[in-house]
Amino acid sequence: MTPRGAASGIHCPIGLYEKHEGELARLTEAINRSPTAHEKAQAAHDLRQSVSVLLDCDAYDEGNLNCRMCREVAILRNKTAAVVEKIGALHR
Repeated sequence: MTPRGAASGIHCPIGLYEKHEGELARLTEAINRSPTAHEKAQAAHDLRQSVSVLLDCDAYDEGNLNCRMCREVAILRNKTAAVVEKIGALHR
């Protein structure tokens, strides 16, 4: 298991992942630390907006392992954030 704050091991050919990795980690941590469902939902919404940059990457190359790993991480973060947003909506 990789310790928190350690380099991801994803080496984006255009540097997009590395550019957004810190913000994605910060927003994920904000979700984890938020005391209320409403605050978690807001952080999740922000995370989904940030992760969309990776999902919409025009340079995505199915043949590149780093691109595939980036896409899979982005998909998982997006799905997780979507669930958190739905839970937040239930608590309103």
